[in-house]
Amino acid sequence: MVEESAASSGSVCPKRTEISHEIPLKKAGSVKPTWKEISVEFVTRTKIHGLKFVFCPDKSRPQRVIWIVAFFVCISLLCIWSRNRIQYLMSYPAITKINMVWARNMSFPAVTFCNKNVFRVSTLTKEDLYHSGYWMDLMYPNHTVMEKSLSFLKDSPKQGLLSLLDFNNYSPRPGYRVNTTEMMGRLGHQMEEMLLECRFRGETCTSRNFSTIYTRYGKCYTFNSGLDGNPLLTTLKGGTGNGLEIMLDIQQDEYLPVWGETDETSYEAGIKVQIHSQDEPPFIDQLGFGVAPGFQTFVSCQQQLLQYLPPPWGDCKSTPIDSEYFSTYSISACRIDCETRYLLENCNCRMVHMPGTSTVCTPEQYKDCADPALDFLVEKDNDYCVCETPCNMTRYGKELSMVKIPSKASAKYLAKKFNKTEQYIGENILVLDIFFEALNYEKIEQKKAYEIAGLLGKTCAGVGSGLKRVISSLPFMVLPSFEVSSPSCGTFELSGLLWTFVLRFKLNDAELEAWNCFMHRC
Repeated sequence: MVEESAASSGSVCPKRTEISHEIPLKKAGSVKPTWKEISVEFVTRTKIHGLKFVFCPDKSRPQRVIWIVAFFVCISLLCIWSRNRIQYLMSYPAITKINMVWARNMSFPAVTFCNKNVFRVSTLTKEDLYHSGYWMDLMYPNHTVMEKSLSFLKDSPKQGLLSLLDFNNYSPRPGYRVNTTEMMGRLGHQMEEMLLECRFRGETCTSRNFSTIYTRYGKCYTFNSGLDGNPLLTTLKGGTGNGLEIMLDIQQDEYLPVWGETDETSYEAGIKVQIHSQDEPPFIDQLGFGVAPGFQTFVSCQQQLLQYLPPPWGDCKSTPIDSEYFSTYSISACRIDCETRYLLENCNCRMVHMPGTSTVCTPEQYKDCADPALDFLVEKDNDYCVCETPCNMTRYGKELSMVKIPSKASAKYLAKKFNKTEQYIGENILVLDIFFEALNYEKIEQKKAYEIAGLLGKTCAGVGSGLKRVISSLPFMVLPSFEVSSPSCGTFELSGLLWTFVLRFKLNDAELEAWNCFMHRC
């Protein structure tokens, strides 16, 4: 039982306090208290640190001044800390969390590849050259052959083109309009002829496992596209032999001779490859990597699932794509959609690889409008096609390595197997091996670093801890002494320091008695 040493019945802040857990009940029919009485009651009983001591008439003036200074210092600290935390919250900070997730099986990505040569020279006809010669930079718009091109062709081993360029006795079909899509499909390299061997997870695959798709490189092919009713393939292990392995003949003998610089002219020999998810259309001319003949190229992949935050924490696009061609947003879909709309606005036609049902550009429109417009859009116009990063996307990290093929030991065998010369094998055959490095994927998440709950928690915890330290140091100077009655120890004085200790650790009567008995050795 704790009693005051000097009772004062009318005091606002009595010196002697009785520890009691009883809550006084309001008497029935009592008069409604005035605002002054409410204020006095509040100041007397408030738990706000130091406030009741500021207005306590029993305190000396120096003590009240100290309490006033301490109170406003603490309020200032509260305001400064709160302002700092609010500014940090309004900066919308974000953190990046990276996890490695292991899986029992994983969906194999889509693999798209294109031959670097658009048209096979052996399949060209006189009609093809008559209507597309201007596009190929062989002829003028009036269908007369350029002398410069003829001089290059005369020195070329492919003399068959010279006879096709003789239009003296040729007259085009009346009203004939070139079907550019049909021409590209017919003149492009055919999968049945290029594919020599194919295995997925050790099992044989054929050209039927590849879907035809058109890109800016012309006719291309996608493995595991999920289209044409083919189910998505999965892999159960990592490493070579557990993915896709194909052997291709790039058919360099079919490459068009170079007589000038056009968008369809290729200085390179080989294929362009892009590894992407099934939800994302290939954008192979910008994102693909090259594979050269004469080498076996190993591509070790790791799937990455990326999750970004929308504004104001990040810059990703969280709204659905506004497109009549694509249902899932991706950077590739956004770019292709934008390029399609740009060509329709400027050329009134679309390229073969572009989606939609609008009119496909003729070879003349390709030469005069479509190719220059698209080149300008890709290289110089950075304002028209601005595509944001999607908030959820799948990416495939790649590591490439290669070895020479054929070896001296295998050149003769491969030449006999495919009925080709050893030189042809070395110049045209390539092997592409794509596999997962391990059966895991990397999950990269962007998360909010600070929210309202964090603001309230840190502000209350930080300020409360600071105020307690400041306030708890004051009893040495300003808290009075208390007299404590104990059955075994009698009445003794409890100093301000020990009273702070009692309040801090909330000692009950028995613990308080034991402590003071120990201190007084009773």
